[in-house]
Amino acid sequence: MNGALTGIAAVAPAVAMLAAFACAIGGGYLLVKRRQWLKGVLMLVMAAVLVGNVLIWTM
Repeated sequence: MNGALTGIAAVAPAVAMLAAFACAIGGGYLLVKRRQWLKGVLMLVMAAVLVGNVLIWTM
């Protein structure tokens, strides 16, 4: 691998975790405020998938 790809590969898990936190907070907000509960549940599922992907990438 060249230097550019290793740099991107090093940053990808961090960006994915930031996205997972944002999705978890947004999904929780939608559920608590009782707005669009289906979108809230889907955002929480997406956050769980992102965390799972990061766990797989770091193994």
